[in-house]
Amino acid sequence: MAIQLPFRFGAKSAETPMESRARQSKMMEYDQPLVWVTLLLMLLGMVMVYSASISLPDSPKFANYVRWQNTYFLQRQAMFIVVSLIAGLFVFRVRIADLQKAAPYLFIGTLVLLVLVLIPGVGVVVNGGRRWLSLKVFNVQPSELMKVVAVLYAADYTVRKQQYMHKLTKGFMPMAAAIGFVGLLLLLEPDLGAFGVIVCIAMGILFLGGINAIWFGGIGAVLVTIFGSIIALSKFRRERYFAYLNPWEEDNALNKAYQLTHSLIAFGRGEIFGVGLGGSVEKLHYLPEAHTDFLLAVIGEELGLVGVLVVIALFYWIIKRAFDIGRQAIAIDQTFAGLTAKGIGIWIGVQTFINMGVNLGLLPTKGLTLPLMSYGGTGVVINCIGLAILLRIDYENRVLMRGGRL
Repeated sequence: MAIQLPFRFGAKSAETPMESRARQSKMMEYDQPLVWVTLLLMLLGMVMVYSASISLPDSPKFANYVRWQNTYFLQRQAMFIVVSLIAGLFVFRVRIADLQKAAPYLFIGTLVLLVLVLIPGVGVVVNGGRRWLSLKVFNVQPSELMKVVAVLYAADYTVRKQQYMHKLTKGFMPMAAAIGFVGLLLLLEPDLGAFGVIVCIAMGILFLGGINAIWFGGIGAVLVTIFGSIIALSKFRRERYFAYLNPWEEDNALNKAYQLTHSLIAFGRGEIFGVGLGGSVEKLHYLPEAHTDFLLAVIGEELGLVGVLVVIALFYWIIKRAFDIGRQAIAIDQTFAGLTAKGIGIWIGVQTFINMGVNLGLLPTKGLTLPLMSYGGTGVVINCIGLAILLRIDYENRVLMRGGRL
């Protein structure tokens, strides 16, 4: 696709040098609003993590943290944010072309980490799930790393196999086999939520890359059947699903739907403007995992509907900007960059939707954090790395649109 610039090199221009510099300066070197929105979500998340976790040292489950008193999770989240920003700055300096070359190797390396997690004595078990590798200072969750790697790998695969996208055996099946193997490893942890997000990323990028629409619809139906079968054949998932359908039934409210009912109570208490920052009652050992999976419920209780709508609007802006950047990249023949940007938008959008849907009772309870905001080292770092890649794509778009070289 040819790039149509508003001028031709070597042609005479009626603009004076000052006018030319003024016109060029209107385009910033990078997307500053995206940076500020990301920082705002992380800082708001840190405040809400502190509020949601302030009473946790009083719980026997977190008794070991009492020596840090009530600021343990605040200090950790602040450290995670600093590490995330450093990692983001480092990744921003990596050329998108280099990321494309590294995508297959990153995918294989992350698969190895997912295998290591399942080895007894190597993988760390938390709340019944074997999902972490210990680095002494903090635990690393390979399934979070796989989300951003899946974006890069699916985008690279789609570009390499562009001529086979309309064929099932050469276009879809190799990618399906790779994601299926990832899914098997994730289900052994178990982590059905991460598997769902990764499947959405891969399918979304393949769809945007031009996969045959009929095959896409058929594959979508098969995936729905597979996920339905996983739920039906797993007793605890099946019980959780039926509890979600009737959360206020007494037995459900005290067992499988306990988190959901208390999340809904939190939103109900918050009403329009909330009970005030720090005023949540549900975080006082009523709502489990209030600082991770159910952070939005605490936001709803303390900041009300207004606070929730602000958070939704900020995430919507990031997702829309990701698709805009992807569209710009594809328009200037940077297909891998464009698919990667849109893949990041799909990733953030799907995970945000699932977390908010679970908190609001629109979806069955699933252990997925709210991107950028929930407590957790690996999640915040990987989210920042993904957005740093998005910023790099936008930066390269601007350089190319100015007629520069990468």
